[in-house]
Amino acid sequence: MARDRLSASEARRIALAAQGFDRPRPAGRVDLRHLRGTIGRLGLLQLDFVNVVVPAHYQVLFSRLGPYDRSLLDRLAYRRRELTEQWAHEASLVPVELWPHLAHRREAHPFRPRGFDLFLQQNAGYVDWVLAEIARRGPLAAEDLPAPEGVSRKLKNSWLGTVPRALLEHLFGRGVLAVAERRASMARAFDLSERLVPPEQHGRTVTREEAQRELVRIAARAHGVATAADLADYFRLRVGEAQPRIAELVEAGELREVAVEGWRGLAYLQREARLPRRVEAAALISPFDPLVWTRKRSERLFGFDYRFEIFIPREQRRWGCYVLPFLQRERLVARVDLKADRPNGRLLVLATHYEPGVDRAEVEPALGGELESMAGWLGLEAVMSADGRSLS
Repeated sequence: MARDRLSASEARRIALAAQGFDRPRPAGRVDLRHLRGTIGRLGLLQLDFVNVVVPAHYQVLFSRLGPYDRSLLDRLAYRRRELTEQWAHEASLVPVELWPHLAHRREAHPFRPRGFDLFLQQNAGYVDWVLAEIARRGPLAAEDLPAPEGVSRKLKNSWLGTVPRALLEHLFGRGVLAVAERRASMARAFDLSERLVPPEQHGRTVTREEAQRELVRIAARAHGVATAADLADYFRLRVGEAQPRIAELVEAGELREVAVEGWRGLAYLQREARLPRRVEAAALISPFDPLVWTRKRSERLFGFDYRFEIFIPREQRRWGCYVLPFLQRERLVARVDLKADRPNGRLLVLATHYEPGVDRAEVEPALGGELESMAGWLGLEAVMSADGRSLS
């Protein structure tokens, strides 16, 4: 694709192709090969267990593959151990091969809550005891461990909740522990990382520059075309860290500087990025999907102002609690406030907002089909409006 300028439409199609939306969903049964291919293309899955509809990392795959057995992802991560939980974009599942490339994140993992470093200093014996218990008993969760003698189990004013959880999360963040499993409650059980991460990865060392270059390379593949800030943000690098690596990839011919219609400054086109003639996608997009997780990029690519409002007070929300953009062809054409009403077997459509200029008569059949597909995938029997009307 030897060109130095891209139209806005070309940039959108390149970005959608890089994310896997330019190809039809599998016609038959989705298997591990499909999941591996999608995750390999994206480089990571951001974890989020909010269950208003379905935990986000499962939906990212559904958006590209259609209905599939969610246990396949759990098998890849927690039984086959081809994936590992790490801090990447945010908390994420990443291919285990990226373990050495995220060492800088582990080394810089902050103490949480503030002042927890002092607790660790004052309770070194407790830390050693917890590690010895895990070494002896195998994977343990916070609920399996007492607090140190004489110390309150509860942590005030911290989302971590308890001292054992704060300690396990800290040791995980620093790479001493890794996640062995997710229990039915979604609580993490941790084991020594050396027992979960293959020796060829656990013992491998790469330089900081090598790690940054590989992470930027993955981000470039997942974006297709991107700004320096886009490439840096994918794995939460600072732009100043990413820029020298971007320059190296430009020098090596893996990236090319391009101008994109309507974008400020330079963009970077990945060497193998494809520009499909058209994109025929129809997909509901998770709020934590890499297609939309960067608000500025969503505005640049799609003219779509997207803000996830679940943590905003109800009276201040513009669109709703758990709002999913709807992708049709190469545009985000609507946003749908959804809720899975599991006790009553219904997927509730609380509100649908169409983008300005959209032809509703064209969008509604495609959106309806996707809602029915999602309901079936979630084991729900009907798609209903908030006032009880059947939309199936």
